Amino acid sequence: MNGFVDIYTVIFLVIAVVIFVRLRSVLGRRTGSERPPYDPFQKRPQEPTAPGGKVIELPRRAAPPLAGPETAPGDVIAATAGAATGNGVAALAAADRTFNAEQFIAGAKAAYEMIVTAYADGDRKTLKPLLNNEVYDGFVQAISAREGRGEKIEFKFVGIDRADITAATVKGPTAQVTVRFLSKLVSATHDKDDRVIDGDPTHVGDVTDIWTFARDIASRDPNWKLVATESVD
Repeated sequence: MNGFVDIYTVIFLVIAVVIFVRLRSVLGRRTGSERPPYDPFQKRPQEPTAPGGKVIELPRRAAPPLAGPETAPGDVIAATAGAATGNGVAALAAADRTFNAEQFIAGAKAAYEMIVTAYADGDRKTLKPLLNNEVYDGFVQAISAREGRGEKIEFKFVGIDRADITAATVKGPTAQVTVRFLSKLVSATHDKDDRVIDGDPTHVGDVTDIWTFARDIASRDPNWKLVATESVD
């Protein structure tokens, strides 16, 4: 009987390790090769939001320019919409044979849930390995400002309706993939006296976010990092 228990234990451990490795391949972790910032964080004007409006504010940052040696036009792979996106993804898969669009989307969805939940909770430890330096600094600044005002976010992640790759670009060793997320969230901001000052804790809001992930495909590190965020009002 103990022999059977040991065999099943080993099988479950192997399955857990495989799932963990696959998830981390798209979540992104700091590799020491982060690129310098392109634009400063673009914060939205502080406007009052009626209950049921925008459910969570994330710091926004434009995607950095692709760094690397100059290449001929044919060496630059870009896609922005429709068939061009498919071509860009196919070209990225050719440049990086470890890239699989379906697996990437699955990991990106998992990363999205982890990041928006950690941001709402003020969980810097969870955020740090998932973001590049510039995005992480922007998130931390927003969290610190919120904490300084004594505010807390009541948050619930409901789910992702859709996640689509909208752009794929490669220049030199650097690849970027942009994903459009359509999600449902519940969020309300409470002030230091526990009064709701933004959002609605009883309302499920529809949110559209456009996030860009980047990776050095010349590196043995398979992980992608979040390098840009944009919310669509």
